[in-house]
Amino acid sequence: MKIVQVEPIGISSESKEKLRAKFKDNGHDLIFYNDKPASDHDIIDRASEAEVIILSNLPLKREVMSQCPSLKMISVAFAGVDHIDMEYCREKNILVSNAADYSTYSVAELTVGLILSLYRKIRWSEDQLLKEADRQGFLGHEMYGKTIGIIGFGRIGSKVAEYAKTMGCKVLVYSRSKKQHQKVEFVSLDKLLKQSDIVSVHVPLKQETKGMIGQQQLAKMKPDAIIINTARGPIVDYNALATALEQNKLAGAGIDVYEKEPPIQKDHPLMNVKNTVLLPHVGFATEEAIDRRSKIVIDNILYWLQGKPINEIS
Repeated sequence: MKIVQVEPIGISSESKEKLRAKFKDNGHDLIFYNDKPASDHDIIDRASEAEVIILSNLPLKREVMSQCPSLKMISVAFAGVDHIDMEYCREKNILVSNAADYSTYSVAELTVGLILSLYRKIRWSEDQLLKEADRQGFLGHEMYGKTIGIIGFGRIGSKVAEYAKTMGCKVLVYSRSKKQHQKVEFVSLDKLLKQSDIVSVHVPLKQETKGMIGQQQLAKMKPDAIIINTARGPIVDYNALATALEQNKLAGAGIDVYEKEPPIQKDHPLMNVKNTVLLPHVGFATEEAIDRRSKIVIDNILYWLQGKPINEIS
């Protein structure tokens, strides 16, 4: 069986050699590419004969997969699979497994970091120091005693709730699936938006979540509230968010995800808006998370080869 990693996912050279040998002993050919493909044509060149593809957040279109007639399984080194044509995979019975839990701690910690950066004016304070300015306007806010509203209560959302509770926050949660949890209050989206000092987005990108935080939803938030998005860019209408920030209808925004992967165009609506912390999609980017992800991706394949698929996306 031919297994192809079409883009780098952070596996060390030493680990690659060990994995190659392990798969070869079981009659499988494991191929690694050390650079990102420059085009769909490059992906096809690499994967046209593959039965298993490994990739991270590289878009995998129907037109590409149709040129890979032997494809049976995709192991995704990422939690979301919105960059893969899942409809085509269902049509062709191609199994897709993800790495759902690899970045839970890293994304949850970055979420708290974005909140603190906005509340304590960390970037602004550094700028003031570097340009030898005074501290006029340096007072910030504490998380303690604030109400945080968490939209989506999967692994990452629940971990953010845990961290927020330890910092003395009241936690409101909006979740489409009802769950039992003694330390948070489940509420409607409207109530969450109206009562929260901090709103943090943690739902997956699906048809029903695309644009779920738009002008109407932002208008319900407190003018001194902040919003954090470490989930997926298209869940929040960034044009509406930029307008709300410019008109002082919101106090700030911490953003790690966009409509497409960085680099982001200079005319992006959030690029020059005040009171923002903009990061280039680094929520997952810790050494610990990347090591965890590599193991999950390989385990997905090994279990599938044994006829016991794990982390399967329906």
